[in-house]
Amino acid sequence: MSKIIITCAVTGSIHTPSMSPHLPITAEEITDHAIGAAKAGAAILHLHARDPKDGRPSADPAHFRAFLPRIKQGCDAVLNLTTGGSATMTLAQRLAAPLEAEPEMCSLNMGSMNFALYPAAEKITEWKHDWERPFLENSDDLIFKNTPRDMAHILTEMGERRGARFEFECYEVGHLYMLRHFVDRGLIEGPLFIQFVFGVLGGIGPDPENLTHMKAIADKLFGQDYTFSVLAAGRHQMPLITMSAILGGHVRVGLEDSLMIARGTLARTNAEQVTKIRRIVEDLGREIAAPEEARAMLGLKGGDRTAI
Repeated sequence: MSKIIITCAVTGSIHTPSMSPHLPITAEEITDHAIGAAKAGAAILHLHARDPKDGRPSADPAHFRAFLPRIKQGCDAVLNLTTGGSATMTLAQRLAAPLEAEPEMCSLNMGSMNFALYPAAEKITEWKHDWERPFLENSDDLIFKNTPRDMAHILTEMGERRGARFEFECYEVGHLYMLRHFVDRGLIEGPLFIQFVFGVLGGIGPDPENLTHMKAIADKLFGQDYTFSVLAAGRHQMPLITMSAILGGHVRVGLEDSLMIARGTLARTNAEQVTKIRRIVEDLGREIAAPEEARAMLGLKGGDRTAI
């Protein structure tokens, strides 16, 4: 088996600041968390931005510029920018920062879906900012729009014109068939890096048999021309990504996906989660990939060919 790539999703649009005081919000916090995760063993850093005034998910390129160069200077990890942003953002907003930064890697969501976050609102008794409660509660009427036209646009602008490779985020098995469609259209060339996403209400459930099913369909559709990683939300994070490592896949951790380090215990840093999964996979007899090894495995253009 090849070495395991650890991706760390440092901060994101799923969790609100009220749900954890340790979620990085400011440029300084995001920088520190990202560099700490890289030093702990993350080869890829998946990055969103936040408005430092109130923690609101942000697509403003200025908010990305506040931390991207500092992270690049502080570590050699691959910087992977979101093109998903938040389901409340337009496609133009979601692409503003990646178009400017021209990163080595971007995420790409492979289909439209319900993105239901409202159950999380029931767990919060005190709200830190006015935007948080309606942001969560109104997700019962929220569609995360990723049409074939949207995806083709991202593939052209970020891939063909700027040389980025993609983390293809597949929230259900139909997204794998959409990915195959774009391969057949000639808009995507292998090797593919597919992120199986489990546990988001609106996508496939976090059941172990769903992971084996997703892998079986990906094997059928892509043969040897892909590698996979696993993202699992909340308490399902460590069990399912450990299963991924056992099955020969890669792993993703980070406070975007889970705020916890153990049951009932909040993670204080992203590095804690990286350290934990690194220990698990090394105990399984697997080695972790360094950033340069991840670049070679995924066919990335290199950090010197970005605009960061």
